[in-house]
Amino acid sequence: MKPVTIWAANSEAELSGLAPSAVLKFNKMHLEAFLTSDSLWLIHTWPDGCRTGFRTAFSPSGNLELKAREETDMGTQFELECATLKFTVTIQFPDSGNSVFRYQTILTPKIPVYITYWPKDILPFGADSKIKQDGEIHTNQVGTRSGLLFFNDGQSGSVFYFQNLTALNDYCQETETSAGELVGGSWPEIGFNLPQAGKPLQKGTHYQVSDAFVRLLDETPSEKTAVCGRFLDHLADTYLLLPKPERHYHNWLDTVEKGIQDLTYHKGCWTYGGGHTYLNAYVADYKSPPEIMVQLAVLLPMVEYLEWKGEKNHQLVAEIKAGIEQFYQPDMRTVVRWLPALEKNLDHSEEQKKPRVMDAWYLHHPIMNLARLAERGDKTALKLFNDAIGYVMRVARHFDYQWPVFYQMDTLKVIKAETSPGQGGEKDVPGTYADLMLRAWKLTGDDKYFREAVKAAKKLEGLGFELFYQANNTAYAAGAMLRLFKETGKQKYLDLSYVCLAGVFNNMQLWECDYGYARNFPTFFGVFPLKDAPYTAAYEEQEVFAALHDYLKEAEGIDIKPAVRLLIAEFIRHMLGRVVYYYPPMLPQEMLVTEPKTGEIDPKLWIALEDLHDGWEQCGEVGQEVYGAGIAFGVIPRQYFKSPGEEFILFCDYPLTKLKMGRKNIKLKTGGDGRLNCRVILLLNQQGNYSFSVTTGKKPEQEIEPVKISRELVEYNLCGNQEVTISWKKN
Repeated sequence: MKPVTIWAANSEAELSGLAPSAVLKFNKMHLEAFLTSDSLWLIHTWPDGCRTGFRTAFSPSGNLELKAREETDMGTQFELECATLKFTVTIQFPDSGNSVFRYQTILTPKIPVYITYWPKDILPFGADSKIKQDGEIHTNQVGTRSGLLFFNDGQSGSVFYFQNLTALNDYCQETETSAGELVGGSWPEIGFNLPQAGKPLQKGTHYQVSDAFVRLLDETPSEKTAVCGRFLDHLADTYLLLPKPERHYHNWLDTVEKGIQDLTYHKGCWTYGGGHTYLNAYVADYKSPPEIMVQLAVLLPMVEYLEWKGEKNHQLVAEIKAGIEQFYQPDMRTVVRWLPALEKNLDHSEEQKKPRVMDAWYLHHPIMNLARLAERGDKTALKLFNDAIGYVMRVARHFDYQWPVFYQMDTLKVIKAETSPGQGGEKDVPGTYADLMLRAWKLTGDDKYFREAVKAAKKLEGLGFELFYQANNTAYAAGAMLRLFKETGKQKYLDLSYVCLAGVFNNMQLWECDYGYARNFPTFFGVFPLKDAPYTAAYEEQEVFAALHDYLKEAEGIDIKPAVRLLIAEFIRHMLGRVVYYYPPMLPQEMLVTEPKTGEIDPKLWIALEDLHDGWEQCGEVGQEVYGAGIAFGVIPRQYFKSPGEEFILFCDYPLTKLKMGRKNIKLKTGGDGRLNCRVILLLNQQGNYSFSVTTGKKPEQEIEPVKISRELVEYNLCGNQEVTISWKKN
């Protein structure tokens, strides 16, 4: 029998044979409340007689007493006290159609107190009332990602638990603690616990110390593909119940021009070598040679933006394109990471900072961007792509489509095999490779590339959440699997796309950190670049944003999970009002590090920081990343739409489908879910004087009234998944 803590053992002993203090019923839900010496438990009994307990309040000193119980409009409320603390626990049933309950706990100290220990809030019990030993945790919180936990309680059922960490902000601010690594644990003691505090809670102050949403499910998924699919469903259903921060419109049209100006003229963004100028990876990083990924990560979204703008030529595009071919190495017949002319400057301080050393994903990413440019008619990109693609296939076959982390490009010698001991290499790279092969197939029509994509996709099977390595690459892999589904009709590929998406959404921060420095920037729906990264990152956020847009475009006409449409649309909406805070001018200077790992930080420069951290840590630790400049370039072509010949621009913070630009009207359908809303804004310039009418697409047509009208804009609030027609006339 696995040992447990004294607090768990005490709960087991006290709950055995104890009569419930109250019974809570709602539709099919049946919970019993039990008061032990130190805790108020809510216990659900499964059909097989096993039970799962949820600790809603805890008294470190014991002697917890129930003072009152009241039925209110909010639900059932318990008032409890011990010698030093008062508790208010509210139980609600927020989803009438499902077995879901929510418990919120407010703690009020009677004296100033330190919280030095707090037990986990979930314990499973067998039918014999003994702590249950068999259970399976599918996923739980890592770092400051969402406070979620998805587990099978043996064969009894499964539980999707979500702790709304936004509710902890006052507690974390007062005690100077973090909301990271709070939800998880080791079976059988799992769930959430308060962080150990180095500063006291104040007498008489109310602190919310829990806001948990619990979904009780009769199923016990075990196959990893099924687990990931159910994860997306449960996350979307829970998301509908969560308190969400409002996002305000940000003028990206202004931001992008500031970014172009700084990118063009700030000398810290550029370096010279081999007869050409190149973008640095980080501002004022003159030690590292230029990298091909950096050039293409800025070039592609900038080309997209200039196409949207109707501008054919630009100084920046010409300068970047001029030097791209210099990354090609004829002896290996491929492009390399570091500019060969300056490889001698590599300091060997890290595994990858050596000539001809390749990070597995790093080879595919720039060649994917070459393919995208080739699709737009770029002949230089097409030539480089054709010259390099054979090497890419040779490497894939050599490693049997399971890449190590680092390898030597000329010898294919493995330099670093695993991300960490026992974890294998970069497991999402087969999906990135499949994406590249499908692009090659599209460009050439040669079926050998399609067959390569199929071989690579097979390596993603059976991985579940372990598939995820890097956010942008996993998101691209999702799109590749969806395209394979469209071409073959095989369900397994659609399911694999969901596995990829589950990994991405499991790696997000679905709570608003509002303590410490994070009071200066929003965090809700932030994306972490790696599965263990301690910060969100600008470049990966922009890439995930673009990849998820592409996923929805590929999914038009396909009956994909409603949860996927909901989550992608909401990510896009919140991302648009959040990622602008990567730009240092949006932040107070005191929250920026003074000595970043790479280069320098110019707080006046409209070039994104790489990293935003937990509220107690300064930001920009890695550096100010030039290759993050793609944020604004990528946003505008996907969210702003121009009507030919008219003096206004349409903006929507949701993805759009069925967009048809007419001479006097625009027809569109918003993405997402009809239970949520999005913002549509008609942006006016000084020459435009319009009267607009927005009507629903279904008969009988209904006119939608604007929520805001000014000289600069007209704003509407639309539902997700709604068809509308926008008509206008000039005044």
